[in-house]
Amino acid sequence: MIRHLVNLFKFRIGVMMMITALVAMMITPGRSLGFLEILVLALAVLASAAAAGAFNQYYETDLDARMERTKDRPFVTGELHKSPLWLLLIVSLVLVSAIAATLVLNVATAVWIFLGAFFYAIVYTVWLKRRTWMNIVIGGASGSFAVLAGAAAVSPQMQAVPVLLALVLFFWTPSHFWSLAIARHDDYASVGIPMLPVVMGDQRAAKVVLANTLVLVGFSIMPFFFGMSWIYLAGAVSGGGYFIYTNVQMIKNPESKVAMKSFMASLLQLVLLLSGAVLDHLILSG
Repeated sequence: MIRHLVNLFKFRIGVMMMITALVAMMITPGRSLGFLEILVLALAVLASAAAAGAFNQYYETDLDARMERTKDRPFVTGELHKSPLWLLLIVSLVLVSAIAATLVLNVATAVWIFLGAFFYAIVYTVWLKRRTWMNIVIGGASGSFAVLAGAAAVSPQMQAVPVLLALVLFFWTPSHFWSLAIARHDDYASVGIPMLPVVMGDQRAAKVVLANTLVLVGFSIMPFFFGMSWIYLAGAVSGGGYFIYTNVQMIKNPESKVAMKSFMASLLQLVLLLSGAVLDHLILSG
C-alpha cells in the first residue's frame, strides 16, 4: 500500500519541490524562521505538490493505461479504487497547506504554494497537456512557485537571488522533461499527446532542448553577480556544463539511451546547483 501511495502522490517530485523551497528559504536575506515555521513550510509545499501529483493521475487514468511508462500506476491497475473521495482528499490537502502557511507564515507564501498546485493540476494537466507542445513550458512554472514560496516565508518582498533561482527552475523543467519525452517518444505519440518531440521530431526537439538549457545555465550563473560566492558558481557551472554536453550528444544521436542520459544530467545539474547554494550559505554565513 505504501508503495502505491508513493506512486500516486509522486512523492519524489514533492520532495524535490520541498527541497527547492527550503534552499530558497536559506539563501534569501530576511528574518530567521523558527522550527515550527520551517516544518510548516516544508510540509505545506510537500503536501500541495503531492495533491497535484495525485490529481494528475486521477485525471489521466485513460492516458496512463495506454502508455508503457505509466501503465502500472495504482488507478490503472486497480490497486487503488478511483472514487470522488480522492478528489476530496486532494482538495483538502491543498487547502490545509495554504491555510497552515497563512496562519504560521504569511499570505504570500500561501499564495505561491497554492499556485504551484494549481498550475500543475489545472493549467498543465487539464488545460494544456493534451492541447499544445507548450504544456510543460507554462505548466512547469509550478516548480518556480516552490522557490518563491520558500523565499516569501523569509521576506515577502521579491529579491534578486530567489527570483533568479525561480527562473532557473522555470527553464530547467522543459529541458528536463523534453529529454524524457524524446526517450519516450513512442509512448506520447501513441496516445496523441503533443509533446515537443512528437510535434517536431526528436532531433529538432533536441536542438530546442539545447537552446533552452543554454538560457537555463545563463540564469543559473547570474546569482554569482548578486552576492553568491564561487562555491555556488562551481556547482552551477559544473552541473550546467555537463547538462549542455549531454544535450549536444542528444542532438548528434537522439535515441532513447542518449536522451535518458540527458534526463539524468538534468537531475545532476539541479542537485549540484542546490548543493552549491546550501554550501555557500552554510560556509560563508557560518
